[in-house]
Amino acid sequence: MKIQVKTPQLSLSKDLLRFRPTEPKFTLFKTKLAEFQQHIDNKEIENQQKTYVQNFLRDAFYAGTNDVNLKGTIDLAIFLGPTSASRVGVIVEAKAPGNKGQMVSVARPNVKALHELVLYFMRERVEESNDDIKYLIATNINEWFVFTASDFNKYFYENAKFRKTYEDWRDKLKVSGNTDHFYDEIVKPFVDNLDATFECTYFDLRTYDNKTNERNLIALYKILSPHFLLKKQFADDSNTLNKAFYTELLHIIGLEEYKEKSKTLIRRKKTDNTGSLLEMAITMLDTKDVLTRIDNVGQYGSSREERLEAVALELCITWINRILFLKLLEAQLVNYHEGDASYRFLSLGNIRDFDELFALFHQVLAKTPDERNAAIREKFARVPYLNSSLFEISALEEKSITVESLKDHEFLKVIPTSILKKLGEKGESLKTLEYLFRFLDAYDFASEAKEEIQKEKRDLINASVLGKVFEKINGYKDGSIYTPGFITMYMCRQAIRLAVVQKFKDETEFDGADFDELQNWIGDRNTTKESIGRFNEVIDSLKICDPAVGSGHFLVSALNEILSIKSDLKIFADAHGKRFGEYSIEISNDELVITDRENNLFEYKMRDGRPLNDEMQRLQSSLFHEKQKLIENCLFGVDVNPNSVKICRLRLWIELLKNAYYKDTDLETLPNIDINIKEGNSLISRYELDDKFNTKKTREIITMYRAFTTESKNVTNKARKDELKQRIAELRKSLS
Repeated sequence: MKIQVKTPQLSLSKDLLRFRPTEPKFTLFKTKLAEFQQHIDNKEIENQQKTYVQNFLRDAFYAGTNDVNLKGTIDLAIFLGPTSASRVGVIVEAKAPGNKGQMVSVARPNVKALHELVLYFMRERVEESNDDIKYLIATNINEWFVFTASDFNKYFYENAKFRKTYEDWRDKLKVSGNTDHFYDEIVKPFVDNLDATFECTYFDLRTYDNKTNERNLIALYKILSPHFLLKKQFADDSNTLNKAFYTELLHIIGLEEYKEKSKTLIRRKKTDNTGSLLEMAITMLDTKDVLTRIDNVGQYGSSREERLEAVALELCITWINRILFLKLLEAQLVNYHEGDASYRFLSLGNIRDFDELFALFHQVLAKTPDERNAAIREKFARVPYLNSSLFEISALEEKSITVESLKDHEFLKVIPTSILKKLGEKGESLKTLEYLFRFLDAYDFASEAKEEIQKEKRDLINASVLGKVFEKINGYKDGSIYTPGFITMYMCRQAIRLAVVQKFKDETEFDGADFDELQNWIGDRNTTKESIGRFNEVIDSLKICDPAVGSGHFLVSALNEILSIKSDLKIFADAHGKRFGEYSIEISNDELVITDRENNLFEYKMRDGRPLNDEMQRLQSSLFHEKQKLIENCLFGVDVNPNSVKICRLRLWIELLKNAYYKDTDLETLPNIDINIKEGNSLISRYELDDKFNTKKTREIITMYRAFTTESKNVTNKARKDELKQRIAELRKSLS
């Protein structure tokens, strides 16, 4: 038997890597760890040291939820419930610090501490029928070896011969029934002849003190926490709805949820809605009598009231889309610049009314810094140009109203369950824009979780949560069905990997049966830049379409899966064909997770206006352009609901935003991706089945569209830029 040790950091799952402990819990852990370390004494008796271990684990992590106590001859156990009547989840064997002869080490694993763990494990598995054990720990208080129960189960319990020998000894059918005989005559020779490597987490508490890097302390915290040792869940599906956020956002928009038989639907709110975005929009639409100017107004309803409500809701969703996207952008910029608060541009200090919100949408984000007037340039110096149709005045806005038409002096009642009430808000109502901004500021908008402490008690709102929110809002008349993340993740993994295998069989010399064989086939090749490029082209030729795209959840999962496939095949490379051997790309909880060889999460950071290092810049820019390429060439979506189309595009823009990078001093602009996500009925076609299509002409239009959009990002001549915008709009219309 051999022992292969891993650091706490390397032992963490991708989910646990991204989990952020709260500051109070982490502070408690550090306090209890320091107290525990003060008690360590090489000369103190073993039983006293067990008590210190018990107190440390209980007080730092398990008090009130899991009993930490002895059980029979087991030195210490962490139980799965609050009392020792519960099943054992973790077995701990503690030795005194000076007892080197009986303590496990990498060089000498076959010693008494291991033998005792084997005995306690076999008793639990055989006598107690306990198959809920997660880990076994051997410690001399300073050093800790954390073994997985699955290894003990595989090599001891499932070995029929060993289990029979144990049962014979237990039943006193051996020459001796004492434990020393079991340790010396049964376990020791068995382990000596065991051809197996036991992986375990190893750490030495003597290397941890107040000067220890916080990331290492966080990893130690996670290893000793119930999330690791008892495998307790700390997060649900990444797309789980934040009910409080959703309910209050509905209120600010002017909507409410209700039940109708088995369906959960959304409707225009009947009470406390004066001053909501929807009500203000309906009032202005009615006052300006805009319905007569809207093309195909019948699609919005049969009566004037229905049409006003539907048009107003579509406008509100457009405005809220932009605002929520900007909250994610703001959080990204602050994170890039190591918490620099000057990048918080979406605040009441900068945006005091709806006129200034309009200016932010259309005079800042839609214009390069050179095109902005002096006042705008000074006020929004930190806000990048994004070159996205998200911030162009939409066709519906052109025919109706834009956001500055809303009244600044309207007040909206604060709901009793508002998060602002919990933060000390005493007022019964607030101006609508102030309410919206203060509500959003109460949450943590982050595109990715990070390896750090959660210092503010704010719920995380990420892109996946927003997708769930808007999927529900979109289905407000008929209800919505939102596929959980673990399902889309599984569907994409199964379907796309099969498709990739078939693609390689069709287009290369590969003739294997499955993805594992494809990995080996590529791994056996002498890969050059040319072959890496060729293999990438095979995958890039995939076409994936969701005919009822909704919020774009499936397409986002597909995008992540393709990136993960390229990483698994070791062909993910930069624009020059140079691969990223130091990093791996995986999917965890329906989110993309990028880690280095030490299992540290990849984070893009700036300092003094520059990325921290060239490799960080190379990876971030490659991720951005890889996603852009896949979105533009591989992913397609159709939905009968125009709002769904907008939200799907938004979700894909957000995926790009996660890897936005600085090109010199400017943030790389976002592409126009609306060409692949179209409004339409995929069940009842607008065309007759025998209609003939000029596919060559369509391809020519798409080629021109992409060329013009690429040129428009880099052109500096204003006249040419305006000409390109006009041509792009014409081409987009011809494709609709």
